[in-house]
Amino acid sequence: MQQQPPLYPPPSPPLPIPKPPRRGIGDIPIKVVYLLGAILVTVLAVFLIFVVFSGDVPTNKEPGEQVAPVVPVPSSAAASGSAAPTATESPIVLPPVPKSKAYPTLAGTKSVVTGLISDRNTGITYPRLAAPWKAKSFPPFSIAQRIGKVAVPHTVVASAMFPGDSPTTKPSKDADYRELATQAARWSLRTQYPAGATLAWTASQKLPVGKGWTLGYQVTYTFDGKQQVAQAMVTIVEVGKTKPAMLLASIPETNKKRWADINTLVQRVRPL
Repeated sequence: MQQQPPLYPPPSPPLPIPKPPRRGIGDIPIKVVYLLGAILVTVLAVFLIFVVFSGDVPTNKEPGEQVAPVVPVPSSAAASGSAAPTATESPIVLPPVPKSKAYPTLAGTKSVVTGLISDRNTGITYPRLAAPWKAKSFPPFSIAQRIGKVAVPHTVVASAMFPGDSPTTKPSKDADYRELATQAARWSLRTQYPAGATLAWTASQKLPVGKGWTLGYQVTYTFDGKQQVAQAMVTIVEVGKTKPAMLLASIPETNKKRWADINTLVQRVRPL
């Protein structure tokens, strides 16, 4: 008997499942690319901030602030700027310092303030004055704004650490800062004016912001055979260290039209 063929043909073997094509970089959604890029930029920025600014003093920048570059003061220059006289120098005797005396309004026209100088070496900030003032690093100062050539008597606004040995303990009272300001004024007579210069106090007051003390004084000296005067100020500022910072300004009468700039500095110097 002849065998009948099956009514239905046997099923075919299953077809292999194709593997999905590999995705290239161009197949990644653009949103994912942007997200990964943003994460990478953020991580890199945080890393650079810690590397570049580690150990730096906070600047508390204000709008329009300009920061002058600072070159560290060489140790030899710092040593020559000591507040104490050397063995060959006679001590400078100063008149008694007033405990309190408001700063007078000085003659002249105030220069335009073009921004702020943030001296990270010392930890203070103060106004940057427009031309003819020019700011640059100049040992033994961190930053010095000057007019004219560098010569005694100087026309200068400059910041540095207190020019002497650190106090044995961190100053805490107004009287402590006033005494340090007195020592700094004595140092300025020896370094910024011709020999034999004397002073008369014009102001003695607390810092408007932070801890510290400002002394104003008129300096009398002989230059080119003529007796002349200069207006000057020194401010000592507490900056979180045993040794405080110093802002010094000295303007001889040859630039007396700039005397009013000292009032600007007195009112706006502060710790960073």
